[in-house]
Amino acid sequence: MSAPVIECRNVTRSYGRGENTLNAVAGVDLSVAAGESLAIVGKSGSGKSTLMHTMALLDRPISGAVLVHGTETGNLSGRQLERLRNQEFGFVFQQFFLIAGQSVLHNVVLPLTIAGIRPAERRRRGMEVLERLDMADKAKSRAENLSGGQKQRLVIARALITNPAVIFADEPTGNLDAATGQIVEGLLFDLNREHGITLIVVTHDPDLADRCGRQAMIHDGRLTTLTPAAPTAVEESR
Repeated sequence: MSAPVIECRNVTRSYGRGENTLNAVAGVDLSVAAGESLAIVGKSGSGKSTLMHTMALLDRPISGAVLVHGTETGNLSGRQLERLRNQEFGFVFQQFFLIAGQSVLHNVVLPLTIAGIRPAERRRRGMEVLERLDMADKAKSRAENLSGGQKQRLVIARALITNPAVIFADEPTGNLDAATGQIVEGLLFDLNREHGITLIVVTHDPDLADRCGRQAMIHDGRLTTLTPAAPTAVEESR
């Protein structure tokens, strides 16, 4: 298997204090190889989204360590964490988090705007990724005028704009009908297989989980089951 792109070492994430402390993630050890697809599954409130947020450096663990490409992230400043997230990770959530009154292109290039990339380069890269997802004709459309499936494709385009090593997808088809959900799933797994992007999916959908190379079952914040590793997209391409 490839070297881990993300590694959790005895990671715990808690909320509250004293008797009201809740260990949303409790002592999790988990490694994710470059190019693999992993589903994090569990019942509502099991801690699966908290684990993903911790792996994605959106939350800091209370104890333990999260490593990205072998680098321990616990001592990084907030600005360093933000830069690392922006360079390495893309995000696809159930909620679209779009700026409704702005154009599709404006929404897609938002990470580049935050990173200080010049307008001409932002537009070039934005149009390139929209063409990749067959949405170039929607570049000037207002985001609020898109269908649900188009909005999720826009979100995937935004996730791709920084050429991420990892895409985190939290219930990515939760707001879509079955047919549109299948299309969105296909896009995500095509990116994993054809481009070697590591895919980490949080889901309660068993069919979506079964499409991933591995499944990590979370119960009361603990990793209870981890299926054996399957060949990653990177390894299959060799």
